[in-house]
Amino acid sequence: MSQSDNSFEPNVIDDEMLQKAVEEQWPEDIRKLAKAEGINFKDVMELQLSFRNILQIDNLWQFENLTKLQLDNNIIEKIEALESLVHLVWLDLSFNNIEVIEGLDTLVKLQDLSLYNNRISKIEHMDTLQELQIFSIGKNNLTTLENVVYLRKFKNLHTLNLTGNPFCNEEQYMLFVVAHLPGLVYLDFKLVSDTTREVAISNYHYLTDLLEHEEAQALAQLEEKQAQQKELEYHKRLDEIHHASSHDTAESMRAEYNEDILQLSETLMTLEMQMVDQLEELIKEFERNIAVITSTFIENVKGMMTQCRDLENRHHEKLLEISISALEKSLKNELDEELPDDVREFLVDKNTIVNMVNKSHNIHLLKISMRECDILLNMYHWEASVKEKALQNEIDRNRNRIKEIFQYIDDLQEQLDNTQIPDPTE
Repeated sequence: MSQSDNSFEPNVIDDEMLQKAVEEQWPEDIRKLAKAEGINFKDVMELQLSFRNILQIDNLWQFENLTKLQLDNNIIEKIEALESLVHLVWLDLSFNNIEVIEGLDTLVKLQDLSLYNNRISKIEHMDTLQELQIFSIGKNNLTTLENVVYLRKFKNLHTLNLTGNPFCNEEQYMLFVVAHLPGLVYLDFKLVSDTTREVAISNYHYLTDLLEHEEAQALAQLEEKQAQQKELEYHKRLDEIHHASSHDTAESMRAEYNEDILQLSETLMTLEMQMVDQLEELIKEFERNIAVITSTFIENVKGMMTQCRDLENRHHEKLLEISISALEKSLKNELDEELPDDVREFLVDKNTIVNMVNKSHNIHLLKISMRECDILLNMYHWEASVKEKALQNEIDRNRNRIKEIFQYIDDLQEQLDNTQIPDPTE
């Protein structure tokens, strides 16, 4: 209806429409009671405003406790006026004329969002929706797969519908999406198979590894910035304690500050544990990639060494053939050219020649095997060394970070202990 039905005049969301919508979704007996006693919009948990030719979202501020809102199949052009719906869990804006994702910042509890069949060309402005689990944005104007990368920040996202967008026609569409969203369970109404996930990870690990590294760095920078902001706030509070109007006020402020220090300590340690968990997953993925590299290298080395052995075997057969032929010609004095004396010493009899050539052949095969063994051992040592170094670097980072946290908290506590407060006798 939203994009094809222009036979009706646009409607405005007014009290009359809202009253009617609320009444329609209730059973007959409750509807009569509500009419008699009046409807308090604050008590309404779900609201359906589908197929009403609504052009603009408005007048919903009264629904403070709303958890489910249906605005599908209208002619809405802009997402707006939803700021007060902070308890919203489910929002349907499908089949409208929306071009830009916006106006969702306060909906921090939102878990299910449908923007299906609109005119959106970019996934953006959704950073605060960290509880998002189900997202439908199929049949829009998304043309570049980089839009999918934005969705990596939603760690709870398990169901995604993108079908009908232009980028779905790209050959690697599904593998790209699955590789960049490892927590995805359903894509375009289909269960993501383990095989698809494995192929996707294999094909795109070089991109996702880089993204994970950048995300870890960004998280560390954010934590550092937050810590610096906290420190500024604490110094400001220390100054307030020092200039408090009375001893009792200062003591109260000191107690609050001390509690904040304890809470900060717990927060920093929690963040560090989260960082450890994230880096542990990164290290495991890194180790898997290193194992793949090692395995591929070993297979190549074994293949080349097999070729070397084949060449040596052919060389041995040819040398044996030439040697026996030379012996027969030497015995008949039919050699075309004079052979060196040391060569003639070998042309004694057939058994001597066969033994000497076989001995040489065995020595060459042994050297090939020893060279192969050296290369493989060096590769195994390199793999173990790289993995051990990555693990040790993380252990050292974690220990240093914990020391920094303890030192930081100790410094704050010392500053608090050394802060002078007004003398109650003065």
